[in-house]
Amino acid sequence: MLILRRTFLQVATAAAFVPTTLVAQRKNSTDTPLIDQVPPMLDHILLGCNDLQRGIAFVEQRTGVRAAFGGVHPGRGTQNALLSLGVRRYLEIIAPDPQQHTENPLAKILQNLSEPGLVGWAAHPGDIKVLAADLAYAGIVAEGPTAGSRKRPDGKVLRWKTLNLKDDANGLLPFFIEWSADSPHPSSDSPSGCQLLRFELLTPDPAALAKNAARLRLDAPIVKGDSARLHAVIAGPQGELDVMS
Repeated sequence: MLILRRTFLQVATAAAFVPTTLVAQRKNSTDTPLIDQVPPMLDHILLGCNDLQRGIAFVEQRTGVRAAFGGVHPGRGTQNALLSLGVRRYLEIIAPDPQQHTENPLAKILQNLSEPGLVGWAAHPGDIKVLAADLAYAGIVAEGPTAGSRKRPDGKVLRWKTLNLKDDANGLLPFFIEWSADSPHPSSDSPSGCQLLRFELLTPDPAALAKNAARLRLDAPIVKGDSARLHAVIAGPQGELDVMS
């Protein structure tokens, strides 16, 4: 994980961040990946669904790779399955855990999904305590760092800390995560074969979002859209998964 102190740009610097547009189109899954269309700090993408097995099948049918069950989130009412998207990037398929009863807002959202869709993303800032201090200094309200954990099917417990923005621009901005030094990154041992080709933020006001992204040092592709939506393209050995929020 990149361990760097994240300092924040002044408002004037934000003007240098301009929304990017798609400069090329892939003709097929063997084309050269558009690496510049993936935020460098992206850690993982959350694909929400109302049933975990349905979400696993949804991804497998489109990519040819079957995600592996990751475990449950105690107290949060969710469970997940994972697949690697390359070095230190992965896809988290997240769904309600029927064995838990919770008022967690995310679990409620997942229960009401009619079809799988993106529900968020995470970025790795390095030292999350440093990030929290930088956010406070910049006047950006956030909650955390908050400790989290889950037990894998093999009994290994993964631990992490997260930081959540109070204003995430209608779900376009990420939450931040720092993995514990004794926890393997999920991308290292999840089913492989897929690669993230594109991850972009759609918004009716690209200039405003670019300004917020600049303050957070998020070098993320931003394009104009009718509404606030996340968009990802994932290539697998048998095809591409093109999905939005």
